[in-house]
Amino acid sequence: MPTADRARGGARQAVKRKIIVADDHPIVRQGLIQMIAQEPDLSVVGEASDAAQALKLIAERKPDLAIVDLSFKEGNGLDLIKEIAAMYPRVRVLVVSLHDERLYAERSLRAGARGYVMKTEATDDMMFAVREVLAGRVYLSPAFSSELLAAYTSSPAGGTPRRGQELFPAIDSLSDRELEVFQLIGLGRGTSTIAKALNLSVKTVETYRSHLKRKLNLRDSAELVQYAVKFQIRGGG
Repeated sequence: MPTADRARGGARQAVKRKIIVADDHPIVRQGLIQMIAQEPDLSVVGEASDAAQALKLIAERKPDLAIVDLSFKEGNGLDLIKEIAAMYPRVRVLVVSLHDERLYAERSLRAGARGYVMKTEATDDMMFAVREVLAGRVYLSPAFSSELLAAYTSSPAGGTPRRGQELFPAIDSLSDRELEVFQLIGLGRGTSTIAKALNLSVKTVETYRSHLKRKLNLRDSAELVQYAVKFQIRGGG
């Protein structure tokens, strides 16, 4: 290869945007990595199966973008996003998740993410989301973007609720931690198991359960469990 061509080739390599992938499902991680590997200007510089590994990788590899899921066996995706935003503000975050965009996209953006894409989206849409976030823009699916625009331009009285809100109208009132406890209840986890999973005391989890019953206008623990299970079945989890 002539010297000029080698120089140009080196320049192309030098401008590759660096990405880490954080997801606790190996098959999903590998699928994302293989997808990104086909792009000449992108490079995956690390993969993580939990939030702690993701933060360690970011400190070591200094990526341009972190692709993160919202659910980990160890750690919580929303907490991870908040930590990245606080500790590494130059690292953009794209959430790639099975969680319903209608229920989690706004929470993710408030936490510091720059985009949200469902794992069920086509490859082209996924890569478009990656490039939009790398370019400094916010990415949401066209359908959800239209719903948000309609919600914010509706009447002062609130207008028509977004799709999904009519089924679970009080979910937006929950804090991120309350929503996390609610999800685990819907998955059939008991108080002690939830406390261990979230590194909380049993008493604290019981307090969250009380908050959930009050905010969701539920009479007792049995109604809370039924409502949480229904939430999971209808797409909340």
